[in-house]
Amino acid sequence: MPNPYARIFAAPGAKGFTAASLIGRMPVAMTGIGIITMLSVTEGDYALAGAVAATFTLAMAVIAPQVSRLADRFGQRRVLPAAAGAGIAGICLLLLAVRLDLPAWTFFAAAVPAGAVPNMSAMARARWTELYRGTPRLHTAYSFESVADEITFIAGPALSVVLSTMAFAQGGPLAAAVLLAAGVLLFTAQRSTEPPVRPAAERARGALPLPLRSGPLAVLALTLLAGGVIVGTVDVVAVAFAESLGVPGATGIVLSAYALGSAASGLAFGALDLPWKPHRALLAAVAGTGLTTLPLLFAGGIWTLSAAVLIAGAFFAPTMITAMTLIEKAVPASSLTEGMTWALTGLTVGTGIGTLAAGLVVERAGTTAGFAVAVAAGALAAATAALSQRLLGRAVRAAEDGGARHAGAVG
Repeated sequence: MPNPYARIFAAPGAKGFTAASLIGRMPVAMTGIGIITMLSVTEGDYALAGAVAATFTLAMAVIAPQVSRLADRFGQRRVLPAAAGAGIAGICLLLLAVRLDLPAWTFFAAAVPAGAVPNMSAMARARWTELYRGTPRLHTAYSFESVADEITFIAGPALSVVLSTMAFAQGGPLAAAVLLAAGVLLFTAQRSTEPPVRPAAERARGALPLPLRSGPLAVLALTLLAGGVIVGTVDVVAVAFAESLGVPGATGIVLSAYALGSAASGLAFGALDLPWKPHRALLAAVAGTGLTTLPLLFAGGIWTLSAAVLIAGAFFAPTMITAMTLIEKAVPASSLTEGMTWALTGLTVGTGIGTLAAGLVVERAGTTAGFAVAVAAGALAAATAALSQRLLGRAVRAAEDGGARHAGAVG
């Protein structure tokens, strides 16, 4: 049986833009934790560090969809260098403010333009969609992208922390800026796979944000937001759980188990030819995500918790993959990158909410109560997917009918 992943990389240019996007997406994983580490080392103030990192994340959540919207309208190679330049300038201003020991408000002021970092995951997915729209290979490509995201969010934070603690305090964010410049320049140099700019008549109109004009995108973003709450909760409570057992170094084992479960299931899921419609597959994946949060409440040690999060992580990648498949069907091709970025932004915002909520709950009621945040988020995600089945089903049918009409016209 041919390797499905080898088949998707057979397309001319696929390897080039994939390698570039892997470099370019590392800064998203590195910058937030790099800011926290840098400021905790230089200022000794975790509250300030967390607030500045949250400002960066919020700015990115607001700016990234606008960058993607411009990329859909004017083309990736015209928009991405400018956006990356603004992000790099913001990061460098923040490093300079810390280096010169400027007032704390300057850290927040610099963190806002730093949030212009473009979402390279969405840019890469847009290229895969252009290559394989309407074919089974697109499912495999989205699966690979989910695994690539997991790899960057395993390697990126670790690299950033090592540089800021073992080299110099600004090392992590500075490396993120360098990687962003290199990744975007290499990515935009790959012109043969860049999605074409659609004529103005094909672009979605309206002043409202895309999720408010697309019901399916709104519910998918909400579903991924709830999934992000689970991720953020696991991150925070794993630290508190390991510390309560007197083995803080074991936190890495727990978090690696979650990422490993997601990455392994993503690779396996991409090789499958599922008989279900994508909205049905989403419901199954999200229901599994919700159910597998329950064992977290009963974990009694590091190894039992690691096993629980390994299983929980196994449903995360399929949720991401089917959500992206549905966005490709529900959002106009002229707004695809923007739509995917909104969904990924929902995930990012959810992670921030989960981190904050779980931290507050753990402080007041302990680690078991902290995991209850994940259970509640799992229930919300499952309810959202279940209640939106009819809406998502209509979007799938409309896309299939449109594809059939297009094939008939071509024939």
